[in-house]
Amino acid sequence: MIDLLGQTIEFIHNASLLHDDLVDRSALRRGKPAAWTKYTPEYAVLAGDYLLARVMVNLSAHGNIRLIQETAQAISDLLEGEWIQDSLVRDMSVRLTDLDRVHNLKTGSLFKWCLRAPFIAKQRLDDRLLGRLEECGTILGVLFQRSDDLLDFDVRNDEGKAILGDLKSGYLNSFSVWLLSDFRENDRPRFERAIKCQSLGEFKSAIGEQHFESRLHDFDQENQRLIDLYQHRLQELQADLLPEEVPVTRDLKELPQLLYWQKRN
Repeated sequence: MIDLLGQTIEFIHNASLLHDDLVDRSALRRGKPAAWTKYTPEYAVLAGDYLLARVMVNLSAHGNIRLIQETAQAISDLLEGEWIQDSLVRDMSVRLTDLDRVHNLKTGSLFKWCLRAPFIAKQRLDDRLLGRLEECGTILGVLFQRSDDLLDFDVRNDEGKAILGDLKSGYLNSFSVWLLSDFRENDRPRFERAIKCQSLGEFKSAIGEQHFESRLHDFDQENQRLIDLYQHRLQELQADLLPEEVPVTRDLKELPQLLYWQKRN
């Protein structure tokens, strides 16, 4: 069962990357040519579709209907999140709540599946347990995506992601919105200059270095509060619903540090 669950989430994740790179016209994936550039767009689409179909074939053979339903919902949420995110490109009025919805659907769906699926596979269907795990997965999805959005501004960008890639493509990600919301409302000329910048230095000059650093600090603090909420929920899980599975919750405790701060406790 562990192998089946691991294979399932890898297939779903890789299918999403195959499709996402094509939709975004991203030429690189982790520094290497994206599949659609190397094997043609048609093959990338077919490969992603095949992986999703294989997921359902493999799970059907296991026979756990609730697990199949959970997986189908996760895939549906993921695709809906991608669809909404694509609709927000060139939308300069996007709000953080809009992006949180995308993050919950697109990224949170996978984290929620990873947390809940092992218990569903073992027929542990306690609503309180699954609800608490869903809340934790939602938080992890937001933290991961917000951390990824910071890479666009070269913050903790150890993987060397392209700078201002989102902004240049016309997409205001969560940190862009956090940085520029005041200007959008009260200083429209500065906002218009900022969204047209082609380098990080030019961007920081447009909004002010001090403003950038101050808002980054506030963004980190806001997300630390999410991490604290996650840890509180995890303590409740360990004390109330999973008292016999301390190693599981101990491993889960490290996730926010890895996902947002990109470091171990």
